[in-house]
Amino acid sequence: MPGTFEPLPGGGAAVALDDVEISIIRSLAVQLLELIGPGPAEDAPGDPLAELFAEGPSEPPADPVLKRLFPDAYSDPEQPAAPRDAEEQRAHSAEFRRYTENDLRAGKRDNALVVIRSLDALASASAGEGGAVLELSVEESQRWLGALNDLRLAIGSRLEITDEDDTEFLYRLPDDDPRKPMVMAYLWLGGLQETLVGTLMP
Repeated sequence: MPGTFEPLPGGGAAVALDDVEISIIRSLAVQLLELIGPGPAEDAPGDPLAELFAEGPSEPPADPVLKRLFPDAYSDPEQPAAPRDAEEQRAHSAEFRRYTENDLRAGKRDNALVVIRSLDALASASAGEGGAVLELSVEESQRWLGALNDLRLAIGSRLEITDEDDTEFLYRLPDDDPRKPMVMAYLWLGGLQETLVGTLMP
């Protein structure tokens, strides 16, 4: 089981993690939370309707990682549109973003929080033992899957990976390349994600 998710009887998944692995995933999830930022309700505490009626941004984020996490809905960089069509695409994308991005951000925050809380509970239960087996329900597994996907998209964006199928160069990087730690995390999280997907398949 080390390093790979395995299905649990009755649903859910389990993976053995050591203290270093727990710390790495937790740190990445915290960084993801900070990058996504607070929701409207957190900006206006005490107002339960703030998030419900708040409109999101209409422009894409400036940060390339956030652009990857929250892409335009009506544009395809692979097939540039004619100027008139591009203007229409931008208008549709802005409208779609305004009414969906807050919910998307909330979902990604919730996924990251599930990861952090489950790792905190695991660390508390296994204090001094050097690691433990993390067991997730089906719902937690789905949350973890979403968070792992977001983490890989974020790291991939920092590594300037534009094609998930074109990652051969990652295996050829020399050990003294400053990107090496990020590459190792990217590949490791990919393995976790792949085996977690396998546990959720019927």
